[in-house]
Amino acid sequence: MDRKVAVIVGATTKWQSDGRMTKLAHGHTVDDSDLPLGIRWGVGGAIAQKFAQEGFFVVLTTRTASNASALSDAIQEQGGECMTVELDLVSEDSIKAAFGTIRAEVGEPDVLVYNAGYLEGRDLPAGQELLEYIPLEMFETAQHISSRGPFLVAKEVLPAMRKKGEGTFLISNNNFSLRGRKRNTGESLYYPRGMMRTLSQVLTEEYSEHGVHVANVVIDGLIDSPGTRALAKAQEQPDIIMNPMKIAEAFYYLHSQDRSCWTHELQLTPFPTKPSF
Repeated sequence: MDRKVAVIVGATTKWQSDGRMTKLAHGHTVDDSDLPLGIRWGVGGAIAQKFAQEGFFVVLTTRTASNASALSDAIQEQGGECMTVELDLVSEDSIKAAFGTIRAEVGEPDVLVYNAGYLEGRDLPAGQELLEYIPLEMFETAQHISSRGPFLVAKEVLPAMRKKGEGTFLISNNNFSLRGRKRNTGESLYYPRGMMRTLSQVLTEEYSEHGVHVANVVIDGLIDSPGTRALAKAQEQPDIIMNPMKIAEAFYYLHSQDRSCWTHELQLTPFPTKPSF
């Protein structure tokens, strides 16, 4: 394939109109018919659309292909090219099979964006914020997505990037990666996000000298999407909502940086909000 390949791990959001988080928060699906295409699938969908618009062949990965069907249609209607590959980050075999399919059909990725998220912990009731109430299986799921998952994905794509002497590996993270914090009611179990940030720092030290640009992106705020836009706090304070299309521009900016001045961590915070630290 002549076109460069960008793989988006976690191309859709659980806050999309019929996503798991949307249904948990609101008890039903929401209408997204009046929303721009750029925000309907959160950060992953916006990044996928951005790279497709820049001429990349985009690979959308998701646990269930149907989750990305509308996003895939939107990209193609915009003149882009893409394919969807099922990938379950809890399963090493699924990860290996997914990247085997990607290599066979479109070649080695030039860009990998790791944008996987999870809602584990959000469904625990008020009064169960302490670690002692966290079931082991909930903690293990968070570990699978935040630390074991990017480790296994990195093993799939970094060898070829190293041999080629170029490539981009970007991690979509959040403010909970900056320091350990108590989990509040309605929040996911974000303890492992610190490990995700540490892995990014390690990969930067190991692979930068081989021409691979690794960066951790701290998305420090509430991301616009059908489910989040319907929240009371989003409607009361619209300025705190982050535009995923603008977040996607930041990811593309990182990829397009000259190697003489790479950024390895970028924190994005909406203007009325005090940056996390």
